[in-house]
Amino acid sequence: MIKIKHLTLFMLLVVTAISSCKKDEDPDKQITDFIAKNNIAATKDASGLYYQIIKPGTGNFTYPASTSITIKYEGRLLDGTVFDNGSGKEQTFILSQLIQGWRIGIPKIQKGGEIRLIIPPGLGYGSGATGPIPGNSVLDFTIQLSDAK
Repeated sequence: MIKIKHLTLFMLLVVTAISSCKKDEDPDKQITDFIAKNNIAATKDASGLYYQIIKPGTGNFTYPASTSITIKYEGRLLDGTVFDNGSGKEQTFILSQLIQGWRIGIPKIQKGGEIRLIIPPGLGYGSGATGPIPGNSVLDFTIQLSDAK
């Protein structure tokens, strides 16, 4: 009798634990819902990156991996929380050293351009995100490109 009570209690705990676990929502669904809710005219790249070219910029620069870019940017989570803005100042980076979503998205504009990148976790920080960015977060960046060389 006691064994049956313990087994029943154990099974109840297991079922409760499993049912209370929240399944991770599909990142693509999170992004498409976010885009629809905010009326963003975004395009989906074959990589899974969504982007909106705000200003295309000028020029005809091609982007080798060693490209040095100078940008101002702001990174947000889909709830609007700003997790990074480069202190509001221009920052210079080597394109090949950035997250994949930036390596794919930034070459879609030229100097003087501005782009919004909505980056699924696999092209961002994935499950290894730290600090103010929860693991497997979709990222929303606005990037102004002032120079590329």
